[in-house]
Order: sequence, then C-alpha cells, then structure tokens
Amino acid sequence: MFDFIVTGGAGFIGSAFVWKLNQEGIDNILIVDDLGETEKWKNLVNLRYAAYMHKSKFLSMVQKNQLPGKVKAIVHMGACSSTTERNADYLMENNTDYTWALAHAAREMGARFIYASSAAAYGDGSLGFSDDDGLTMRLKPLNMYGYSKLLFDQHALKHDLTQKMAGVRFFNVFGPNEYHKGDMASVIFKAYYQIRDAGRISLFKSYHPDYADGTQMRDFVYVKDCVEVLWWLINNELVNGIFNLGTGKARTWNDLARSVFSALNREPDIDYVEMPESLRGKYQYFTEATMDKLRGVGCPVICRPLEEAVADYVSGYLEKNQAAL
Repeated sequence: MFDFIVTGGAGFIGSAFVWKLNQEGIDNILIVDDLGETEKWKNLVNLRYAAYMHKSKFLSMVQKNQLPGKVKAIVHMGACSSTTERNADYLMENNTDYTWALAHAAREMGARFIYASSAAAYGDGSLGFSDDDGLTMRLKPLNMYGYSKLLFDQHALKHDLTQKMAGVRFFNVFGPNEYHKGDMASVIFKAYYQIRDAGRISLFKSYHPDYADGTQMRDFVYVKDCVEVLWWLINNELVNGIFNLGTGKARTWNDLARSVFSALNREPDIDYVEMPESLRGKYQYFTEATMDKLRGVGCPVICRPLEEAVADYVSGYLEKNQAAL
C-alpha cells in the first residue's frame, strides 16, 4: 500500500518531485522507471521511498487491475522525452498508450492523477501558446514526440477525463537531476561544462529571417518551481484540466548563455554553429507559456527569473559537483 506512485521517478522531473515529497515528510512512495544501463539510479541515492518497480511490471499490474487499492495520487512523469526520437510506434506505446492506461486505472481506483504533457504540442507556435481546450484540439506538433503527448491531451478532453485529473504542459525545464539526459539535457547544463573546459559556449545559428543568431526564444523554467506547482495540484484536487507550466516570459538563448557566464563571474564568449539539417524544419523559434489558466485557478507559485534560477543551479549544484537534489 503506497501513498504516492511516481512514474519516471528516477528521471529528471520525477525524481525532483520525489525530493519535494520527501521535503513534505512523505516517503511511502512507489517509484516506477526503467533504469537500464543509464546513470538515473544516482537520482535515487539521496531520496527516501518505499519500493522501486520496473515500468513493464507496473503496466502489467495496471492492465490486470492489480494495483493497490488505496493510493492518494499517481504522478505520471514517465515517458520517452527525446524530441528527436524517430520510432513512432515506440513513442505511441510509451507516451500515449501508457498514459491512457494509467489515467483510466487512476479513475477506477479514485486516485488523483497528474501527468506530464509538453510544450512540444504547440508546434511552430503559429496558433499561439494558450492552454485553452479548444486550441488543444487544433494543434499541429513539429515532431513525433510532441504529437505523442498531444494525442493523450486530446484523448483526455474527448473522454472528459480532464474533469478528474491535471495535465501539465512543461516548457523548457532545467535544473538538478538532469545530468543523465545526454543530448536532451538543458543548454544550461551543457554550457556550464563548455565554459569550464573551454571558456566559451556554442549556440545554434538562426535560419529564420526574424531572429538573429542567439535571439531564438524559449520559456525557461526551473525544476524546483515545477515541483512546487505539482505539489500544489496534489493538494487542490478540485483543480483539473490541462495547464501550461513555464514562467510566462520568453528569453533568448543569448540571455541564457549570459546568465551562465554571470553565475561563473566570466565575460560572455559565444560561438554560433550550424544546426543539424535534421532539426531545421522542426525547430521552435519561440515558445512562451500563457499562464492565465493556472493563475486563474489560484496557483500561488511564482517561478523565479532566469538569472536567479541559473545562479542557484550553477552555484548550488554544478559548481559543487552535485548532480542531484
């Protein structure tokens, strides 16, 4: 019997949320993940939890209706998070079908269900970044990862599941516990090591006439702020639906780079390099979370500005050679 089930609990946002639960004095947690040969296990070392289960065994239990009967919440952060993954069937199975199965299981057992969606659902942003339900039905992602996330959002709306659950459309999340993500780790994480080792960093050139090199924009949000929002949603069960989670303020890649240099007390030195051709047609030049919906339901969490968040990450973790919370 567990109070919380956290899928992807050894991953980036999932393990950070377990950290938050531990801060609140909660450790009766089942962590579900697929550790394989990755370094994700290091995210578990500092955490307190009751048990670990492989994602395949857990899904089998879900399908056989064998989950424990008294669970306060299932927090589903598990997914293939690679925006460059090309195996569409794999993404459909891991990101869409798995979430579908868990959502229905949570509904049957009366557990709170919170799941990770993605800002990748917005595609090129030409339709805007509103988390309005009507827009969700019209979005056209640029990559299969975004489509696999959007499909479940649309399924939840079509079947009225959003009356009993909360979906969180994460924008560009960064912070401790992401070191295992390889190419999918944040530019902040990569930039720290580039600056440390070479004194300079590389950013992609722009191929859009409206954006100079380095002025492409993203909504960068700190993982510590994200888990505060997830905790608020846990404690406000009447708040349901699909919500954006970002700062609400887009910043440039140049801003981000300068923030890392500043945190290290160094002068900026930035190279602009060619973007791989495979990414050029799928690249988002601007993302900015519309946060009116989450604020409108009373969420009090204020996400910290980019410079403050980067300084905390660099000085509090990367400079101390501490990869995990």
